[in-house]
Amino acid sequence: MFQIDDKIISREILTEPFCCDLGRCKGICCVEGNAGAPLELEEADTLEAEWEHYKPYMTPEGVRAVERQGFVVVDCDGDYTTPLVEEAECAFSYRENGITLCAIEKAWAEGRTPFRKPVSCHLYPIRVARFSNGTYGLNYHRWSVCRDAVACGRRLGIPVYQALREPLIRRFGEEFYRALEQAASFLKESGEE
Repeated sequence: MFQIDDKIISREILTEPFCCDLGRCKGICCVEGNAGAPLELEEADTLEAEWEHYKPYMTPEGVRAVERQGFVVVDCDGDYTTPLVEEAECAFSYRENGITLCAIEKAWAEGRTPFRKPVSCHLYPIRVARFSNGTYGLNYHRWSVCRDAVACGRRLGIPVYQALREPLIRRFGEEFYRALEQAASFLKESGEE
């Protein structure tokens, strides 16, 4: 672990290989799991405000799940999450060419909404925890459904933080990302990688 400003970061984020391989995994991370994707408080309002823009891309089952459960579900830990279809698939997902994708992100890509998708989805496999003292913890979440992403990252020589450059900057800013790059260079130069 190391710290940059108010963020405590797992070393694995700098050292472990990872690069999504949708052709292999088929977007299974949007289908598997025991809860929806974590949401930040302000994202709940955004999901509701932007509903009409991404709803057309959703499956009928997903639309019904949102209409029944709402835009946000409080899980057993008291955290905000996305609603699920039949306790498995994210309600905001859809399928295209056999791959499960995000309806919100499709609407964003087509210029229909300024909201790309929940930041926790964009940052995966990094999970962010907020501690009572105001600091953040950034941890690498290992999940067997991402074994193809690990293999792809290893093959291409891409560690987690490089694969997630855009979402890390989206969430924490360019300066934080530059500090991550410096930390990775330091680890490499010191042989601690």
